[in-house]
Amino acid sequence: MNQTVHHDPTVPRGALIGAATVLLFTMAVTGAVSLGFIPQSADPTASRVAANVKPEQTRMLRFVDRADGAVVVSDAASGDVVKVIEFGQGGFLRATMRRLAKTRKASNIGAEPAFELTLWENGALSLKDPETGREVEIHGFGSDHSKIFADMLKDPAA
Repeated sequence: MNQTVHHDPTVPRGALIGAATVLLFTMAVTGAVSLGFIPQSADPTASRVAANVKPEQTRMLRFVDRADGAVVVSDAASGDVVKVIEFGQGGFLRATMRRLAKTRKASNIGAEPAFELTLWENGALSLKDPETGREVEIHGFGSDHSKIFADMLKDPAA
């Protein structure tokens, strides 16, 4: 005797309505924030100002591509080489600088002006382009990526 069991592969209507509701709510909140109806709460600069967090250490740095593919990081004040990131290394640093350079290029700003690397009292680390106003919160990408930039604050003579 052959018994055939029939399974209905459709998704229950209640689950579809629930998923659609969540999707519409998410899109509505995102749109409200984008249009300014709801204030953004993840603004690190505003948070630091509100909490009166001051810079603990700052260093002005230049990033220059070398012909062999390396990136040379130098102190803007002294011209001393801080770090050399060889070709194929420092993917996070390269991606970060590529984003900032793209903004500079769109504004017809060259590589000469320095970037401001700041360690804040609360342990946060940020890289700012004073020319464009763009700022990257380095600490938000994890400790391994933060270390690459934090090491650039260290004085090799110390």
